[in-house]
This record gives sequence, C-alpha cells and structure tokens, in this order.
Amino acid sequence: MKTEQETETNTPPPTNGETAAVEESRRVRPKWLVPLVAGLCALALVVAGGIGWKIWSDRRLAEAKAACATASDAARGAMNDWNTLVNGDAADLLEVKADQVKDAKTIDALKTALDVEAPEYEGCVADGKDGLETAIDELDDAAAWYEKHTGSLKKAVDAVNDSKLAKTIDTAKTLLESSNGNVQDDKTREELSKAIEAKDEAAIAKASKAVNDSIAAKRKADEEAKAKAQAEADAKAAAANAQTQQQQYNYQQSQPQQSWTPSYPYGGGSTGGGSGTTGGSTGGSAGSSYGGSFGYSSGYGAATPGGTCPESVCGV
Repeated sequence: MKTEQETETNTPPPTNGETAAVEESRRVRPKWLVPLVAGLCALALVVAGGIGWKIWSDRRLAEAKAACATASDAARGAMNDWNTLVNGDAADLLEVKADQVKDAKTIDALKTALDVEAPEYEGCVADGKDGLETAIDELDDAAAWYEKHTGSLKKAVDAVNDSKLAKTIDTAKTLLESSNGNVQDDKTREELSKAIEAKDEAAIAKASKAVNDSIAAKRKADEEAKAKAQAEADAKAAAANAQTQQQQYNYQQSQPQQSWTPSYPYGGGSTGGGSGTTGGSTGGSAGSSYGGSFGYSSGYGAATPGGTCPESVCGV
C-alpha cells in the first residue's frame, strides 16, 4: 500500500502546456470575482449561523416544553392526592360528633386544615420559552403547596381517627365490665375483649353489638322467667284460697242444725177467751195468756201481749 508521500512522489509533474494554461487563467480572471466570492461566503456564513441559531433555539424550546410537562405531571399528581384526601377520609370524618371522640379538639384541627384556598392548576399554556419557564415555576410552587397541605391534612385525619378509636375502646371497656354476669352467652364478652386488645375498631363495633344483643336476650329471658314464676305463685295462692274456702264450707255443713223452741213459764196467771189479755201474779213471775188470736209475750215480772223475745232469753 503506497503512502501519501509515495503517491505525491509518483504524481507526474505538470507539463509545459498545463502550466501555461493555469497562468493564462490567472491573467484573464476578472477583479470583481473575488469580492463576489467573498460576499457569497459571508452570506453562507450568515445563513449557516441563522440555521444554527434556529436549531439551538428550537432545542431550548423543546427542552422547556419537556420540563414544563414534567412539572405539570408533578403538580397534577400532588393536586390529585390532596383532592382524594379532602373528598374521601377527611369528608367522612367531618360527620363525626364531638361525643364520638376522646378529644374534640382534633375535629377542630381537621376543620382548620380543610379551611384553605388551594392554588389553581393551569398547566403549560405558554407558547414561548420564557412563558414556559414561568409556568414551570408556578407549577413547582403549586406542587409544593399541595404536598405540604396534604401532609398536614393527613396528620389531622389520623388524629381524629386515633381519638375516635380511643373513645371507642373506652366505651367498649365500660361495656365489658358492666356486662359481667348480665349476658346470655359469655363468649360474646370474650370476643369483645380480644377486639379491644387488638384495637380493631370494626371488630370492636361488631363484638359490642353481640354483647348488647346477648344482654337483651338475657333480660328478656329473665323477665319471662319472672313472669312465669309469678303466674305459678298466683296459681298456687288461688288454689290454696279455694281449698281453704272449701274446708270452711265443709266444716259448716258438718255442724248440727240448732233450733229454738220458746218456753212458757206460768206463774199464777189466768187464761181466758176473748181479748186474750195476760196478767202477772204477785211475786214477779212471768205469765202467758191465750186469746182469740194467738199471741205471746215473755218477760220478768209482767208479760207484754204481742212482745218480742229478747236475744238474751231466746238466743236469737
């Protein structure tokens, strides 16, 4: 393989005719050709420079658009996280009442965290590089705002949940203690105790309901048993009363019937028809007389016609 030097060495020198032709072309070149060539070269440089500037500018604009798109995605993602929390867990906890949490201040803190004005999201709406760079700065600021307030709102949400769980556990412990011996099925209390230990709010709610249902079942059973015992006691009392009355009736029926026959003692009296008057004898003995119509009287000392028999004498 021949080297460059060898190639140059082996190149035949120009002939006399060629040298003359070159010399002749140099003599006939017009003077205006050199400035024209120079101007064309300068124009070419200007065109090349303009093309280069355009390429560089387009590249910078493309880079700004790409950076703005990245900033826009970050801001939109941060905004979506904020809105999800605001419209989800935070909104649900706003329904929680002060008596459902151990510390009511946590609800106030949640409301404060929500009472803010979020920045508007505009995206990459600018056309030029400078406008895009301004949009990038605004998007970065918006993303930072959303990230910061999402974090503080998440803390407020967690505080309410923790306070709500603490109140639920306290209530469940009270129920566990008061239900001792008052449930129909003691296994419900065992499940409640396990749920309290696990600090599982859903499990506590389920177990608490089971305990309350068991308390109600025992209360109902106790009331029914009490009513049954009362009914049995009432039935026994009624039977005993009926038996007593029957025994009294039987006793009365077994006693002999008593009759009263008046006695007529005579003491020096006289009888006679007609008006049926009676008279006594001296000495105060009782007398009796019969007249046209029957009548009697009895007494001490003197008889009274048509009189009644005193209870002390007749026994009636």
